[in-house]
Amino acid sequence: MTSVLVCGTCFDWKITGHSFLSPVEFLFCDLASMRSIREFVQQFREKNISLHVLVNNAGVMLVPERKTKDGFEEHFGLNYLGHFLLTNLLLDLLKQSGSPSHGARVVTVSSATHYVGELDMDDLQSSNGYSPHRAYAQSKLALILFSYHLQGLLASEGSHVTSNVADPGVVNTDLYRHAFWGTRLIKKLFGWLLFKTSEEGAWTSVYAAVAPELEGIGGHYLYNEKPTASLQVTYDKQLQRELWSTSCKMTGILDVTQDAFWG
Repeated sequence: MTSVLVCGTCFDWKITGHSFLSPVEFLFCDLASMRSIREFVQQFREKNISLHVLVNNAGVMLVPERKTKDGFEEHFGLNYLGHFLLTNLLLDLLKQSGSPSHGARVVTVSSATHYVGELDMDDLQSSNGYSPHRAYAQSKLALILFSYHLQGLLASEGSHVTSNVADPGVVNTDLYRHAFWGTRLIKKLFGWLLFKTSEEGAWTSVYAAVAPELEGIGGHYLYNEKPTASLQVTYDKQLQRELWSTSCKMTGILDVTQDAFWG
């Protein structure tokens, strides 16, 4: 039996018209709280089940300046650090669940917004003049750097786990409720024409999670079920390493990155 863990907000996910061989179970996890993430991981471990697919999908977009429960800027803290911590705490289960013929997978949902993002290692909290657009783009850029670096680490140790990024495209969800009023008006009037439905937006994530042709293959940015080039800076291994190390300090976990491998 394949175990899939999808991390997402309730209004982003609709399960309609599908039948499942196994029951679907919901567990609460607040990605804006590291305590909640750790409690969730403990609950999940107590179930003593395998973990074959982890989909990092939760997020906020263009929210006013505010902090997570741990004091991080919300875009960076929830969209990025929450998934960084969750993935690392579950990584041993993913490694145990993967096999040469059926590897485990980490799918991290980013956005085309990352193409206009900049990662300021001196101001990850967006404290030097807050812009919701800049903070959101930075969080989505950070997710790609994290996913690529994770794939490098997994590959270097011969692990049967892969890490890929999924770009859902422009999807008609409630995430736009904090957007500029003109954007909300266009969405309301022409969303049916210009935006993907929630089901269509999920296609690339599902593809990354189950497609046979991606067995054992990681390190890709996928858009419309096809590998696509991400922003050039996302391939900068030194920046990937620096962000990973800083993220470990922020979340209080051990940095196991091998400097020799990246050197």
